[in-house]
Amino acid sequence: MTQGAGQGPEVERTATLRDFRVPAYVHQSGPYPQDGHPGESATGPVTEPVGYPDEYTPTQRDLPVINRGDTLQVTVDPAPAPAAQPGTGPGPLYVVGDVHGYLDELLAALREKGLIDAAGQWCAGTARLWFLGDFTDRGPDGIGVIDLVMRLSAEAAAAGGYCKALMGNHELLLIGAKRFGDTPVNSGAGTATFQAAWLLNGGQKTDMDRLQDHHLQWMARLDAIEEVEGHLLVHSDTTAYLDYGRSIEEVNDTVRETLTRNDADEVWDLFRKFTKRFSFRDEGGADAVRSLLDTYGGTRIVHGHSPIPYLLGEVGSEDGDDDSGPVVEGPHVYADGLAIAMDGGVTMAGKLLVQQLPLTN
Repeated sequence: MTQGAGQGPEVERTATLRDFRVPAYVHQSGPYPQDGHPGESATGPVTEPVGYPDEYTPTQRDLPVINRGDTLQVTVDPAPAPAAQPGTGPGPLYVVGDVHGYLDELLAALREKGLIDAAGQWCAGTARLWFLGDFTDRGPDGIGVIDLVMRLSAEAAAAGGYCKALMGNHELLLIGAKRFGDTPVNSGAGTATFQAAWLLNGGQKTDMDRLQDHHLQWMARLDAIEEVEGHLLVHSDTTAYLDYGRSIEEVNDTVRETLTRNDADEVWDLFRKFTKRFSFRDEGGADAVRSLLDTYGGTRIVHGHSPIPYLLGEVGSEDGDDDSGPVVEGPHVYADGLAIAMDGGVTMAGKLLVQQLPLTN
């Protein structure tokens, strides 16, 4: 049994290695075409890094579906609980990468950092915790993840800290699937529906069956972007946020107003833009980061969305010669040190990352 943070024996965490084949497009920063795999054109692979076209639309599976295989035991030392000293200002700042329904892994990671106790209750006093979005889909218990985050938000506030969350593209996908179902939406790839896109990108029937109005209301009120102590927090590694405002407040207001109008085409356009990725990778990536920092403030961007193994190009190949699986030790700092990637790839046997900021490197 996992012990409370800072006490008891070492904690064993199970990471799952899965049999997977990764198409070449994950090593490209090119567009997702209308009639091929992402990263390919109708005549062959895209060899030059290019941006997403305006008509880009996530009507194909955004990332390969990875099937579970063997397991590997990894020993992790539990961290001491963050010090909570009333009257000394805000507590330490933590961020959490994409969870995607992996509730057990999330609970283990929060315990390891001393943010919750063995019973799953907030025990970090004035600590501050930010989730970077994508709570559901692909994993087994997305609604359980949302319920946990909502509960920890109340418990942290009562202790003088906070637990907050950002809007991810999978929140938009779930909201759209629930609100609009099979209603056709305008798409550069032809007819599309939220329901089809949700199922294609890991939507779980158990999540939809358990989804309630208060979950939808909570997701629809989430901010899209925030700045905390020089860290610009976003979900997606894209410059699409610039399409929605020139200030943090304007972006968040525009996103909420879009969801309030309840127009399927508008919400789809918001979803497809938040699904773009890899803007900070490769040549020009640092300049893309600077465009956001110059507009919204901060000295570094912290994001989820694109799994670190994909950013590093360390997820195997089409030939399937590498069966070792991805290895993620922690956040990935790149783009001239201006970007911190936090999606450890829990859906592909990577690691669900919980990290204190600032980084010490």
